[in-house]
Amino acid sequence: MAGNNGGPWGGGGGNRGGDDDRGSNNNGGGGGGRGPGGEGPQIPEIDELMKKGQEHLRVLMGGRGGRGGGANNGGGGGGFSKGSLGLAALGAVALWVFASFYTVKPEEQSVELFLGEYSSTGNPGLNFAPWPVVTAEVVPVTREQTEDIGVGRGSGRGDQGLMLTTDENIVDIDFQVVWNINDPAKFLFNLADPQETIRSVSESAMREVIARSELAPILNRDRQAIADNVRDLIQTTLNQYQSGVNIVRLNLDRADPPREVIDSFREVQAAEQERDRLQRTADAYANRVLAGARGEAAQQLEQAEGYRAQVVNEAQGEASRFSAVLAEYAKAPEVTRKRLYLETMEKVFGSVDKVILDDAGENGTGSGVVPYLPLNELRKGGSN
Repeated sequence: MAGNNGGPWGGGGGNRGGDDDRGSNNNGGGGGGRGPGGEGPQIPEIDELMKKGQEHLRVLMGGRGGRGGGANNGGGGGGFSKGSLGLAALGAVALWVFASFYTVKPEEQSVELFLGEYSSTGNPGLNFAPWPVVTAEVVPVTREQTEDIGVGRGSGRGDQGLMLTTDENIVDIDFQVVWNINDPAKFLFNLADPQETIRSVSESAMREVIARSELAPILNRDRQAIADNVRDLIQTTLNQYQSGVNIVRLNLDRADPPREVIDSFREVQAAEQERDRLQRTADAYANRVLAGARGEAAQQLEQAEGYRAQVVNEAQGEASRFSAVLAEYAKAPEVTRKRLYLETMEKVFGSVDKVILDDAGENGTGSGVVPYLPLNELRKGGSN
């Protein structure tokens, strides 16, 4: 009994100094006696928890687990260092490989930069660029991108589609520029803001072409020609900038007068169409009258030409006849004179009514009137 009461708490304090295993309950007074604050049995529990924590940490860092080994406790610092370096090296290699390999899709191209300077262009598929010395930028090259320009496009600039023509009219135009990338390196390094550049160049080109055109062809027949001219001008300007942009097509969606004057413009268009109709009617009438007058003039000329030819031919015939009679007269003047006389009298008296008087009638021997038998008239009456 005296041995069990040796400690101040009745727990036998001498056994704690000689027992290395602090977790055992062989101490006669360990379970029954308590200190004033109950702190005696908590000290071994804190030590045990610290031990277990150190063992778990060594296992995680590549060391070996164990309890009570002085050598292992002394070399715990070296095991932690080697494990950390190995894991760090493996992680760094994995991160480097992950950052160095990249994939390019069939519709894309990559631009590889060596220390920030252009090096090469990557092909579709898996590519290798050793990071951080070489970096890569992947851009879509076949995807068609659009820029919409005009009042109806909701761009926030209300006068963007209002343009002045060469005949001092205003036209409201909405159009769409379809483009893609044909040189990724130029596209990345030569354009600070590609979309704004394409928009500005497109608007400027459209204004230049519209300024050289009149309003009526823009609204009617020349829309496709204007779209082709604008597309060529945009492409030429972007090529001068070395932008690496290809203009696929330009869609001219709308070309109308401004909304504020569209009613008046329609009235003007109707008046112009009426004017054109009346002008065409007048031209048709003028052509018809002019053609008739030209036909009559040609007829008169033909008749005059025929009359002239007739008179000339008759005169030439009379002259030839006179020359022939003159030649015969030179051969026999009396006979020719008498013949001419008789022929002349035949022409004179052949078409008049005649009464023949005989000279014997004056001497009282006859009636003086010679009966006349109109044989020609009797012949005509018999033929009827």
